Parts: sequence; C-alpha cells; structure tokens
Amino acid sequence: MERQLFHRLLKPEEALSLIVEHFDPRPLGVEYVHVSEAHGRVLAEHVASPIDVPPFDRATMDGYAVRSIDVENASEISPVELRLIGRVEAGQRPDIEVDEGTCVEIATGAPVPAGADSVVMVEYTSLRDGRVLIYRSTYPGENIAFTGTDVVKGEIILRKCTRLSYREIALLAAVGVDRVPVYVRPRIGIIATGNELVEPGSVLDIGKIYNSNTYMLNAACIEMGCTTRIYGIVPDDENVLKKTIENAVRENDIVLITGGTSAGTSDITYRVLGKLGNVLIHGLLIKPGKPTVIADIDGRPVIGLPGYPNSALLVFDLIVRPLIGRMLCSEEKCEEAEAILVKRILGAQGRRAYVPAIIVERNGKLLAYPLEAPQGSISPVVNADGYIIVPEDREFIDEGEKVKVVIEQKERPDLVVIGSHDYTLDKILTELAEKGYKIKQVVTGSMGAIIAVSRGIADLGGIHIIDEETGKYNEPIIKKLGIEDKVILVKGWKRLQGIIVQKGNPKNIKSIEDFLRPDIRIVNRNKGSGTRHLLDLYLKKIAQEKGIPFQELVRKIRGYTYEVKTHTAVAAAIAQGKADAGIGIKQAAELYNLDFIPLTYEEYDIIINKESVNKKPVREILNLLTGYTSKEGCLNNY
Repeated sequence: MERQLFHRLLKPEEALSLIVEHFDPRPLGVEYVHVSEAHGRVLAEHVASPIDVPPFDRATMDGYAVRSIDVENASEISPVELRLIGRVEAGQRPDIEVDEGTCVEIATGAPVPAGADSVVMVEYTSLRDGRVLIYRSTYPGENIAFTGTDVVKGEIILRKCTRLSYREIALLAAVGVDRVPVYVRPRIGIIATGNELVEPGSVLDIGKIYNSNTYMLNAACIEMGCTTRIYGIVPDDENVLKKTIENAVRENDIVLITGGTSAGTSDITYRVLGKLGNVLIHGLLIKPGKPTVIADIDGRPVIGLPGYPNSALLVFDLIVRPLIGRMLCSEEKCEEAEAILVKRILGAQGRRAYVPAIIVERNGKLLAYPLEAPQGSISPVVNADGYIIVPEDREFIDEGEKVKVVIEQKERPDLVVIGSHDYTLDKILTELAEKGYKIKQVVTGSMGAIIAVSRGIADLGGIHIIDEETGKYNEPIIKKLGIEDKVILVKGWKRLQGIIVQKGNPKNIKSIEDFLRPDIRIVNRNKGSGTRHLLDLYLKKIAQEKGIPFQELVRKIRGYTYEVKTHTAVAAAIAQGKADAGIGIKQAAELYNLDFIPLTYEEYDIIINKESVNKKPVREILNLLTGYTSKEGCLNNY
C-alpha cells in the first residue's frame, strides 16, 4: 500500500476560515426545555423578567417593622417604646399598617406592612406586656429588600447566546421562567482507530495502549453543550472504518475520528475519507497536530484528528471548538489572576471571604469591583465575573490593594454597562448583542454609573440627575464631582417622568402638592437616584412658596422615607396598595396597568469612560444612539 503525500499545509486560521466558508456553521434550531433540564444549554432568545425580584418589599432580618421617624432617638440609655399591633410571617400577606407609635413583629422574608420604612433587628429590642422597647435607631430602608431591588420587571436579565450555568438557572427560576428557549445541541460522533488501542479496564498487552482520546473528546464536547455518540475502537480495516463513518455521518452533525490521519502505509483514515467524500484539508502548519484531515461527506464535516492525545486536543481547541461554538453561539475560557481593588471590602472575621465582583482590565491591569446587594439577592451571582478572595486573617482590604481573584465567567464581555436602567438603553444593548457583542449590564442607579464609569470599572452607563441650582441635567454633577477628565457625556434622549397613581386615580391626585394631603401615602425613590432629585426639586419649590423649611415640609408627607430603588418598585408599591402615588417613568405605570400624570421630560444621557471611547462596541453604541435620539416616539414612550 502506497504512502500518501500531504497536500498544502494550512495555518490553523486559514483552515478554520476555509471550513467556515464551506460549511457555514450556525445554530441547528431552537427547542424549549424545562428549567430543570437547561443546565449547560445555550439561550436562543433574549429573556426579560416577567416580575420584579423581590416582588414585594421584604424583611431581611427577624425583628420589628417600624417607622424610622418614630425611633430616630432610640438608644440603650433611652429606649423608645412602641405598641405591638401584630405579626407578619414569611408567605403571609400583611393586613395591618404601621402608624405613629406602633410596630409589627416580622420574620425574615416576610412582606413589610404598609407604613413601615425599616426593620429593627430583634437583638436591639425587648418585649414587655405588649410593648416593644427599641434600643437603637434605624434609617429608611434598613433591613428591607425593596421591590425590584434585585431584578427590574421588564429588564433583559439574560441575553441570547448565554450558556446557562447554575447561576443563570437560579435567576430564571427566581423570576418564574419554567420553559427555556435553547439551541438544539449539536450531535457529535466519535470514532477511534488503530489496532494498538484497547479500552480502559482491559488487560494491556505489549504493543497496546489505552483509548484515551475517545473519552477526552467526549468530555470536551459534552462540556461545550453537545450530545455525543461513541462508536468505539475501529481496527485498521478500510471496510470496517468506511461502514462506521457512513453510520456516524447519518446520525450526527459532526464526526470526529482519532488516529490514522498521517501518511504512513497503515494510516487509512485519509484514504477512506477521500473515497466517501471530498477532502478539504490534509495537514496543518503546526506542531503538534500536523496530520489533520478534514472532509465533507454528505454535507457533514468529518474531522480526522492526530492519534497522540496532546495533538488531538490542540487541534480540537483550534478547529473543532470554534466550529461547535458557531453552532452554539458560545465559547468559554477560565483563569485566575491578581487584581487591584477599587472599593474597600470587609473580611469575614476569621473566615475566608469570597466576594462576588466585576473584573475588568484597564491599562494592562485587572481591576476588581465588589458587588453589594441586600442579603438573598440573586443578581450579583449572575453579574459577577468571579470572586475576590479575602484571607482569613484580613478584617478588610482597602481600595488600591492587590487581591487574588478567581475569574469564573469564562466568556469575557466586550462591554460593561453600569448605571440607571432604561428600556430604550435595553433596546440599544440588545441590538448590539444581536451583532455578536457580549454585554454585561448591572443596574445601580445614576450615582452608581458615575462611580463605576469614572473609576474605569464600566465602559459606560446611563444617568439622569437634575441640578437643583440650574435645573440642568447631568452636566453640572459631572463638573461638581471633578470627573470631566475621566468621562465623556453623550446626550441621549428624553423620557417622561410623572406621578404614578392607582387605576382610575381614586384619590383624585393632580399634582405634587397633593402629596401633602393627610390621606395620601407616597412611595419615594432612593437618595442618589435621578428621580429622587427631581421630586425634591419640586418639593423645595413648594416649601419656598409656603415659606416653610424643606425638612419640615417633607415630614408632613406620609411615605417620604419609604424609599425604593427602581421605577417598577414604585409602580409595584402602588399596585399592591402600599402607596397612593409616587414618581416614576411612564412605562413603569404601563407595566402595572396604573394611571400616569405627566410632569416633565427628563434628560437620560450616557457617560463613557474616556479610555473606552474608541472601543468598537462603544463606537457601535454611539452610532445606534444617533438613530434612537432622532426617533420622535422615543420622547412619547419613555
């Protein structure tokens, strides 16, 4: 039998380009699977959250739901006494309201009753004859996870092409998704050739070696999300190999063969493939991995890998992995590294702490940004690129120190977006994702955008902060913070802010001044949010007109200290009857089928880190922004 000569040797990138052009690999279709069967699968569609998470304001500690204003002077020396009017258990809908001088006992995870704006931990209380002694003050929002703090209703929580690990599955289950759209798994057939091979567990005679390639490739394909079929060991017999390959081609999308690809007289794979179809490539310009053969048989790629395990694995990574990746819209990597901490974190008092973090590279250095959220949050689990490790002997690690990080996210994002949530920005980022960019988006609010973008953690973020002195949006706050040399402000679009009220407006609310009425209970946004700035600006004008101090005015407003962190949390509180009104964007009212009283158009702009401005996805966003800001509907809908 004659030796076969290698054809022209190709560089790996040339070979891959030829394969992609010839086979045009792409996803094989979409199927829906139950969330319990979705691990390792790849999302075929973007997923928006159908609910807020949490869907109601819930206590994060056992204790007593109180009004912070009632306990503002409480201390060990001078405790405040409140009347206990009931108890709320987890899973129970509260039917009581906390009013002046009262409190409600509450369990961890239970809904916070109306009227309360904080929870004092049970450790700082004592119970005597139906009265509760409070030994410390609380601040608004303390020990409460507010509606939508974790996930915003309507927010794109996972994007197409995301590989689903236990983290993403936890998020899907947390928002109530049971059927998940995923790409059909590529079917991979695996054949081992060679008279020298025996299966693991067999007696190893002289001249024999164990078949390790089959199980290595099988595991690698399964890890990528494929289904596999093992055809066992085929002897160096052309007829047997021919029949085995024909069966494998009929039953699979890709066929992998190990061994017999070289040019020796006993290397038969090349000859068999040539008889069955069209050999596209025989030989790569690499070492190891030169004896690689790739053929088209009945439109299926059949790839002959070298017999040596290290060679086979190298070619798998260079050729097969990218091919499968295009069929699954996903590729993954993993690493450990050293990073610089950009925000002070606490240790765990004698225990090793693993702090979820966003990890980005700037000027050749990794920066680690710890993610903070209320206890029980799910979003940091998904948004984290990995963990910062805090050693057992460290009480804290300061900003600027080097830390060890474990980077668990295997696919690094092309773009990091941190800041105020907006549905139009969601659409822009989705368009970008459709172009193949991987995006990490974390909703923090406007001040979160300013911090993350100016410190280089995020490439960009959305802000809408009105300046009380000038009435202008966004530019004044950047100047006041002195970050003009670090960020670029790009004008975005206007969105309609207004008063969200219950359907039919039963309390006949017409303006912000109605918030002063004793029969009106509001829900407020958190300090640092653009919406909170806007409300306070209106209230300061009213206070000036009435000739009373601002702080005295807001003390008259029921619910002013009831602070939530998202627009949909405002709408949810009103829909659930916990408040009569609040300030938010129009779409939040529409999502909860509530009425909306327009107040003003606010300016939602984008700030970009100066070092990111020339990144390709950022330039793409700037081009997309031009289209969105020119759309008239953008003003009316958002």
